[in-house]
Amino acid sequence: MEILSYPFMQRALIAALIVGVTAPAIGIYLVQRRQALMGDGIGHVALTGVGLGFLLNQSPVWVATAVAVTGSVVMELIRWYGKTRGDLALAMLFYGGMAGGVMLMSLSDAGSNANFGTYLFGSITTVSPQDMTTICVLAALVLAITVGLRRQLFAVCQDEEFARVTGLPVRVLNLLIAVTAAVTVTVAMRVVGLLLVSALMVIPVAAAQQISRSFAVTFTVAVAIGVAVTLTGTTASYYVDVPSGATIVLLAIGLFVVFTSLAGPLAKRRARAAAQPGTGCTLEVPGGRTVADDVNVAG
Repeated sequence: MEILSYPFMQRALIAALIVGVTAPAIGIYLVQRRQALMGDGIGHVALTGVGLGFLLNQSPVWVATAVAVTGSVVMELIRWYGKTRGDLALAMLFYGGMAGGVMLMSLSDAGSNANFGTYLFGSITTVSPQDMTTICVLAALVLAITVGLRRQLFAVCQDEEFARVTGLPVRVLNLLIAVTAAVTVTVAMRVVGLLLVSALMVIPVAAAQQISRSFAVTFTVAVAIGVAVTLTGTTASYYVDVPSGATIVLLAIGLFVVFTSLAGPLAKRRARAAAQPGTGCTLEVPGGRTVADDVNVAG
């Protein structure tokens, strides 16, 4: 295939594959915790890291990772202790992160509006060999956590109080989820952009939930959807000359609509199957009382 003859497209497809796996892998825990927009907030904070990286002439990906991880820890602490002022503090953190990124980028000699746009909306064809090394290392860390600790993370996301009673370190696991989400954001920012990365973390999971009823199946289907849309979107961006990030997100939304339309008929089919004789749970009612059931009381 012609597309595979170019080194930059080889890197682009590999990066798309990695992001397609990692984004839904952590996104399923965020959706379970009802924190679907957390990735979007981390993306705003990571913009400061990108600007700082250009200002210091360091790798924007690594600096953005450090800043995003710090921001995610602050978000989690605000969630624990913020109480009624928590939402206001988070809003200032998000907007401050974006404003800080723009300001630092403008102060940098290496930065420009074009460079900033590649991180905001993604530019998968500009992924360098150095970026690939960073993406692979960070993605391996994300998968090790999301797959290796899936039982513990699911327990915390499902019911924190129950997880605490069973002896799990709830706060440590919550911080681990937040940090892993921050790492995933920086992994995906060159593919879909910091402003769209939250969509890739959430939409495949939401689509998978329409047709699955278990965590394991939802996880598998969500990752499959993530891989499908990232590879398809990257390929389409090459042949049609459209932005890869926007294409990937729109494909994910399209699949969500398709899966939602299939949810109703699938639910009816399951209900009919459960109603078939021999497939449900039956309760046998004993017959009438027999003579042996009589109790004789001596007079």
